[in-house]
Amino acid sequence: MKTPNKHMLRWQIAIQEYRGNMTIVHKDGNIFKNEDGLSRCPLPNDIDNPAYVPEEASPQIPIEGISFTDMNTTFFEEVINGYTQDKNCSILFQLLTK
Repeated sequence: MKTPNKHMLRWQIAIQEYRGNMTIVHKDGNIFKNEDGLSRCPLPNDIDNPAYVPEEASPQIPIEGISFTDMNTTFFEEVINGYTQDKNCSILFQLLTK
């Protein structure tokens, strides 16, 4: 075989442990249209499928609450002053505080 493309190289690596004395022969998809279409048919995601991926029952992300009651107000004043003194952020800050 000539230099394999990425797709063929991946297949060669995947079946390398099962290879005995077999060779891989590329057959053009233009000649074998039915087989080419069947090879792209997706399998259902069930337990019988070797590529089965179990779906989570409820994909929820836990969010923890954060309390800022202990923080000093000078921190927020310094943040606001930093935005107003920055020439790139001052216009945006003025628009958002209207």
